Amino acid sequence: MKRITIVFSALMMLLPVFAVGQTVSCDVNSDGEVNIADVNYVIGVILDYPVASDLMRADVNRDGEVNIADVNMIIQWILSGPFVTESTCADVIAGPEGEIYRVTGVVDRILNTQYGNWYLSDETGEIYIYGTLDADGNSRNFMSLGIGVGDTVTVEGPKDVYNNLVELVDVTVIRIKKAQLRILSHGTTIPAEGGTMSVLLYCGSGNGVSVEIPDEAQDWLNVASIADGTVTVVTFNACANNGYDRSTQVVFKSTDNSGVEHSASTTVYQNGSIIRTTVADFLAAGSSDTCYSITGVLQRLYDENGTTHSFYIRDYTGEALVYEPEGFTGAEAKVGDIITVVGNRGDDMDSPMMVSSMFEELTHVVTPVTIAEFLDKEDDPDTYYMITGVIDEVLNTVYGNLYLRDGDYRVYVYGTYPGWGALGYDRKYWLETAGIEVGDQLSVIGVRGSYRGTPQLANGIYFSHEKAQ
Repeated sequence: MKRITIVFSALMMLLPVFAVGQTVSCDVNSDGEVNIADVNYVIGVILDYPVASDLMRADVNRDGEVNIADVNMIIQWILSGPFVTESTCADVIAGPEGEIYRVTGVVDRILNTQYGNWYLSDETGEIYIYGTLDADGNSRNFMSLGIGVGDTVTVEGPKDVYNNLVELVDVTVIRIKKAQLRILSHGTTIPAEGGTMSVLLYCGSGNGVSVEIPDEAQDWLNVASIADGTVTVVTFNACANNGYDRSTQVVFKSTDNSGVEHSASTTVYQNGSIIRTTVADFLAAGSSDTCYSITGVLQRLYDENGTTHSFYIRDYTGEALVYEPEGFTGAEAKVGDIITVVGNRGDDMDSPMMVSSMFEELTHVVTPVTIAEFLDKEDDPDTYYMITGVIDEVLNTVYGNLYLRDGDYRVYVYGTYPGWGALGYDRKYWLETAGIEVGDQLSVIGVRGSYRGTPQLANGIYFSHEKAQ
């Protein structure tokens, strides 16, 4: 009688490596189906001592032997469907699109509770889960699974990449291990005047919860109380916030009865007394003691003779007068620089302006240079220049891609936007809106970049223009 097991360690060097995350192939006879014919094929290999190519096909589990385990694997496939080897997040990120992966990780955050869109992480990285099927294979029923932040979940699904984001799509949930410590409610944002907020946690061990607040936040945030239990309530107290909106991440820890430490985290938010805004929204607001912050280009001085220290600030929405800001003298800011000012909305003879103001920051120094000087600079995304020239060609009227010329020197301007802060649609059609065209003189602010070795001024910020004579 012939042996039921064939060991071929000498042939292992010829066997393909079974890739992590690769779907196991039980179609050993390569007819496009997995059925009893594949079982018979493997049994035939066991009984008939085939050639090396047959051995490699029949070793379904890639353990270097052809035996009853390979038969059982095919039968399992027939009865239960395809199965996938366990992968890490790093395996998924590095692997090919369209491949099916099985990954185990912790639920970091949940973005959509209808379709089941959430982030899963392990010690190797993080991937996005785009769509989660319920126990019956249906979509839009994520809540029925009872998955929460902090749970350890095993999922299986195909890889896709969307806008450079690696994701598994419409995954099947294989296992859920509920977290011993997880957040039930993250609490609300604390108002600027200070106050309390509470976080509710599930603590499976009932052994109590400790809280870690980062050192840099301990001067404004502290723990007011902890009510331990299966549902633990941690209440925080925050001081009044006279600055901008702020936040910090706090960590909760608990040890189970086996001595294993579990943790969960959330972010505590507090509104600020200073509201970041645009020039247009500032001008539209009524006079009040509300404190606003505006960032934009120091467009021009109110009094060229210097008898006052007032000036106009401009962003992509408009221009506003900043009246006698504290700290402006000696700040070494000049016309063309990008600055931040803080103050109240006031009026002078029905003309809106910023009053009780303060020069907060010289956000970016802007250096005026000729086009020739600009071309000699190195690429630097953090150094801002202002160049002036005559428009001699417009390549794109939507975003304002054009060429500026100054004598014998010419430079490409990749984008001419209406002012500081413009994003998305607000960047479009500025040339047409401002009536800027070929032959006009244009001053624009931007950084030195390049494309395929050709220098350019990138993401230009409009400063001023003069119509051709």
